[in-house]
Amino acid sequence: MTPSSWTHTGYAQRIVFGAGSLGGLGKLVRDAGGRRVLLVTTAGRLASGDGQRLVRALGRDLVSTFDGVRSHVPTSSVQLAATQARRDGVDCVVSFGGGSCADLGKALCFFHEQEQGAPGMSEFDRPLLPHVCVPTTYSGAELTPFFGMTDETTRRKTGAGGPTIAPVAVLYDPDLTRSMPPRVSAETGMNALAHCVEAAYSPRRTAEAEAIALAGVERIGTALPAVVDDPDDIDARTEMLAGAALGGRALQNAGMGVHHGLAQLLGARTGIPHGLANAVILAHAMRFNEDAVPAELARVGAALGDRDDAPGAVERLAARVGLPSRLSECGVSEEDVDAVALMAEGNANVQHNPRPVGEAGARSILEAAY
Repeated sequence: MTPSSWTHTGYAQRIVFGAGSLGGLGKLVRDAGGRRVLLVTTAGRLASGDGQRLVRALGRDLVSTFDGVRSHVPTSSVQLAATQARRDGVDCVVSFGGGSCADLGKALCFFHEQEQGAPGMSEFDRPLLPHVCVPTTYSGAELTPFFGMTDETTRRKTGAGGPTIAPVAVLYDPDLTRSMPPRVSAETGMNALAHCVEAAYSPRRTAEAEAIALAGVERIGTALPAVVDDPDDIDARTEMLAGAALGGRALQNAGMGVHHGLAQLLGARTGIPHGLANAVILAHAMRFNEDAVPAELARVGAALGDRDDAPGAVERLAARVGLPSRLSECGVSEEDVDAVALMAEGNANVQHNPRPVGEAGARSILEAAY
């Protein structure tokens, strides 16, 4: 059952959804107060046809471009982008790409508020540096107020954020996902599914978050195989992007658990793509939690077409979209498993799992996935 007491937070956030909506980006940015825009993206995204269309949509308001985003958001990239933002006197950030682009954009906004001595303390504050996000994958990071970044020396991922760090506007254009290869669609789609699954049984979820999460599970379970089978199917792309948006919305009022915590730790240590780590670990984390949240997992299973075996339904979906089933197939070593198990208890997401997780519990999940 849903927790009997909860506080729901609503963010001042405009969501624009639909094929062809990229053309309205300039107005969306101006409505957010942007007149000197910093674009945050990757070199590949910037050089693409979609990237050039986005640049044209921003027009003369685009005064600075940072195209050095890398996976797992190294702290060195954040520092370089922050220096550039200060140098160019920007008043708005536009991020374009996957979850790492969104996270770097949020990190810029967070550290700008810290430097100005005016960090937003509640959802009633306005962001000092507004962020408009244009996602091109199914990450869900575009809607949340938190970000992760990785220390390349220690190979550890940390996070931060706050009420004013959620992007003020998100533009979802399914056309922008057409160029996503099937493998990337599969990995980031499983990441979106994992957001919905963990939100559906999070101890910190609200009634709305649970309902949104279950709706996302059902939509993703149907749309993701269709996207992988036919990457040019814009209707499937649209359904999948809507499912990912539901996952991001659910995260605003529900916490992640051991599954996402372990995926974050593994990604920082090994470089394994976040979506792939999600896909391989998810079913095993669900089995670990099964005794603690049986009714919740039954609802997840029902949304995937198998009320009696939600973890099995997840495994079958991952196999259906062509993803590996073992961490050992993804470049993860036994040494990595040992290291992540030792670090797990210190991860904030692991600490908020519905079933308490110690080193032994984390190790059991990782070994089952290995």
